[in-house]
Amino acid sequence: QKRTALEKIRELFIYNSLTNKKEVFRPVKAGYVGMYVCGPTVYSNVHLGNVRTFMSFDMVFRYLLHLGYKVRYVRNITDAGHLTEDSEEDKISTKARLEQLEPMEIVQKYTIDFHHILEKFNNLPPSIEPTATGHILEQIQAIETILENGLAYIVNGSVYFDVLKYNENEHYGILSKRKIEDAIENTRSLDGQSDKRNPQDFALWKRAEPEHIQRWNSPWGIGFPGWHLECSVMSTKYLGEEFDIHGGGMDLKFPHHECEIAQAQACNHVAPVRYWMHGNMLTMNGKKMSKSTGNNILPEEIFSGNNANISKAFAPSVARFFMMQAHYRSVLDFSNDAMLAAEKGYSRLMEAMNLLPELKASEGSSVDPERWREDCYVAMSDDFNTPILIAHLFEAVKWINLIKEGKETISASDKELLEETMKVFVYDVLGLENAMSGSDNSEKLDAVVEVLIGLREQARADKNWALSDQIRDDLAAQGIQLKDGKDGTSYSLT
Repeated sequence: QKRTALEKIRELFIYNSLTNKKEVFRPVKAGYVGMYVCGPTVYSNVHLGNVRTFMSFDMVFRYLLHLGYKVRYVRNITDAGHLTEDSEEDKISTKARLEQLEPMEIVQKYTIDFHHILEKFNNLPPSIEPTATGHILEQIQAIETILENGLAYIVNGSVYFDVLKYNENEHYGILSKRKIEDAIENTRSLDGQSDKRNPQDFALWKRAEPEHIQRWNSPWGIGFPGWHLECSVMSTKYLGEEFDIHGGGMDLKFPHHECEIAQAQACNHVAPVRYWMHGNMLTMNGKKMSKSTGNNILPEEIFSGNNANISKAFAPSVARFFMMQAHYRSVLDFSNDAMLAAEKGYSRLMEAMNLLPELKASEGSSVDPERWREDCYVAMSDDFNTPILIAHLFEAVKWINLIKEGKETISASDKELLEETMKVFVYDVLGLENAMSGSDNSEKLDAVVEVLIGLREQARADKNWALSDQIRDDLAAQGIQLKDGKDGTSYSLT
């Protein structure tokens, strides 16, 4: 009876952007999950807002694995076909031209950067990471199928999806809840727009002008695939014509994901995805991030502290903890104050994790980790509610400190349950790493700080006050506070 109740608590609810409501998760095949997330266009350093999206779906991936699902997680690399806002040349070709490099040099450089950053944030790698250029043949085959089904047309070596024809039997706008008339009004003008029958039609294949760098042979001439097509092709190739979860940022809902649905329906006559999930955006100091205004920060600058918007460097796990404090569907504002607060919270959590194994067990318990564990599962199974989960984790942090002080008691079996559950949710599900773990690390820190204290004392003896103050201030900037007393200088972590 108890086990059945716990299984019911772990029943997973996911907010489906397609229906705009939470639904009980029922995978296409029991015990298996197919999840596709739109990956980066690798033409620049990965944006912190994108990192948040990938981190959110890493958390989803981790929780599904913890619940015992066999998960195939596919996240693509867009290395061709992503058109810029004001021209018909894709972003990678534009960057290659600017830097006078081969497009694949640009792709390699920024794919390595992307992997490096996500590894720092402790993201698990996806099961499959396909590239657009590796699936040109499959994209051509998909276009041929859409043409055969009468939902695309050829003009001057380009192929366009016929949105109005599709809309006769299906609903273009089913995900974004847009009407076709609004889509027509909001379609921006691009070069080659006159080739289209209707302004809201989108390219499946674009004819390459002579100066276009990335180009492939096709039945319609030399060109390159449309951006939307790659995701439809790669998701269904690896996950089947109907799969469980498709994720991405909210900015991709229209037109990218809307076009994906239309293409998949036109090819396979079936809705491709059961649950559409969209992560919300990251702002900075209450405003949209922008390189031009300086209201921007790169992930690497968080780790180094080399950015005017922050007062110090922050560990990757602190940044991850900061992100997990907000629900993935909520707007999250990045600021120096928010990061400092997150660092304090993270430190408290990790101090408790380090204390937990050392707690002395009693004959009985004045705390109830069984009920608490159920609360943790309820939070995560309610559309992956990480802020509520973190609130529960801090309830346990409070217990750990009170047990240590002898103000609460815990039995050996309850201690084991508490320790196991904390490890599962802190490390396995939230994906945090304990940067404060191990006596070895603290001993090394002691040794390094003692060396710096010795150098500062020598500077003071030499009346080199500038160097003395610099050592003190630089340590303070890293969260190490020196305290001068009659017995010498000691330090504490702030």
